[in-house]
Amino acid sequence: MTLLLIPGLPLLAALLSGAAMLRPKRPRARASERVLAGMTIVSSVLVLLLASKMAWRVAAGATFTALSGWVSVDALGALIILLIALVGTTSAIYSWGYMARSYTEPGRLRLYYANYNLFIFSMLAIPMVNEPTLVWIFVELTTVSSALLVSFENTEAALEAAWKYVALSLMGAGIALLGFLLLFSTLQAAGGESYTWQGLQHVAARMPPALLTTSFVLILVGLGTKVGFVPLHTWLPDAHSQAPSPVCALLSGIETTSVLYVILRLLPIVDSASTPGMRRWVIGFGLLSAGTAAFLLLQVRDYKRLFAFSTVEHMGIILVAAGLAGEAAHFAAVYQILAHTVTKSFCFFAAGAALLTVKTRDISSVRGLIGASPIAAIALLLGALAIAGAPPLPLFMSEFAILRAGLASGRYLTVALLALFIVIAFFGILLHVNRMVFGSPKPGNHEPATQPATAPAAIMPLPHTCIAVLIAGGALMIALGLVLPSPLRELLRLAAAGLRR
Repeated sequence: MTLLLIPGLPLLAALLSGAAMLRPKRPRARASERVLAGMTIVSSVLVLLLASKMAWRVAAGATFTALSGWVSVDALGALIILLIALVGTTSAIYSWGYMARSYTEPGRLRLYYANYNLFIFSMLAIPMVNEPTLVWIFVELTTVSSALLVSFENTEAALEAAWKYVALSLMGAGIALLGFLLLFSTLQAAGGESYTWQGLQHVAARMPPALLTTSFVLILVGLGTKVGFVPLHTWLPDAHSQAPSPVCALLSGIETTSVLYVILRLLPIVDSASTPGMRRWVIGFGLLSAGTAAFLLLQVRDYKRLFAFSTVEHMGIILVAAGLAGEAAHFAAVYQILAHTVTKSFCFFAAGAALLTVKTRDISSVRGLIGASPIAAIALLLGALAIAGAPPLPLFMSEFAILRAGLASGRYLTVALLALFIVIAFFGILLHVNRMVFGSPKPGNHEPATQPATAPAAIMPLPHTCIAVLIAGGALMIALGLVLPSPLRELLRLAAAGLRR
């Protein structure tokens, strides 16, 4: 019942929100939108409670199966579900004040909450469904629902970003579908009958290596478009900068990771088939993404794009860690997934607070944010330190664990390149954010965005829900850097075991 309730609640909320869209707009439209916002929060909180209970039981050794095995969750799936529920809840609470402040047209937020809940439902289904082709369907459902959220502002830039997102994602979807069909043929060639993750693993050793390698590469490239691997990443900075900030937290914080989960599911299958050199290709693909994003961070001009490029970097780092052999490397990979999700969602919440304050995303136009809004400035600085990997925050711990695992396995060149890219990204992120928070306006610069630094009284206070999410998110992020609770550590350990054959 728990497995069906977790995706069922946001699906019900999406249906109710969609039904509200069919009603004619009335003078009390804003009141109905508050009802939809409250319903979304209640649904998200219930999903988080159910996901937390399930993750706790999975960490204790329990398994969850429903619908005759079509739906099942192991430790890796439980971790992804827990993170989706966490970011979904914080984004829903953040949306209450942020969206009401940013979009005042009556009735417009009905579309937002309908697609928001559909987006959450489709992401939750990905780690639950056991049949790879059905997983592909839900991955593409995330594209449809999130594209409407990316274009929500209805500006030329937002519509262009949404179309680019859809075009590239659908191109990747076709490539990935071909890979999944070829994977099914590979299963049949090995004498397997059950086209599930477990069924593939059971006959992986008998699969023809050439067919399996081809299918894996097609899936890696096709789904890599959604994850944002270089050179398939070009849509990601545009979409993640144009979407409303709570949607950006979902896109960068967890959607990319939920799709990466599908790729990670295939790694132990590929290993069991003894396909030569595939781990090296995975590491190379990850290094390319991490390195390219690190250098792009130095020249970015939009602080939401700054955090978007950081997502490309961290997806590459996770792929490198997953490609390294050994228990320590795989534990570090899932730890990186946890740390990135918590940190990146907080970064976009902080970016949203800054945007409410200065009304611009242009980095060069924002100076002296600490004087305009201390809360937004402190949150932005904390988020920058965290996503850059400053100690003792969680990404420092996970990245250090990855580098240590790489050294232990003798991957000295990989460790050296990865460390170089991490250092470049560290200085690139902090260079931009330090100027935004503490910098002084340039002489002769009369952009409106610089005015808050000299006229803080004109700034509206941040919505209470935004402040609450920033405080809770910052506290959680700091806590995870200082201590990893035993149940969570055990869940990570079991999830890491799912990356090995």
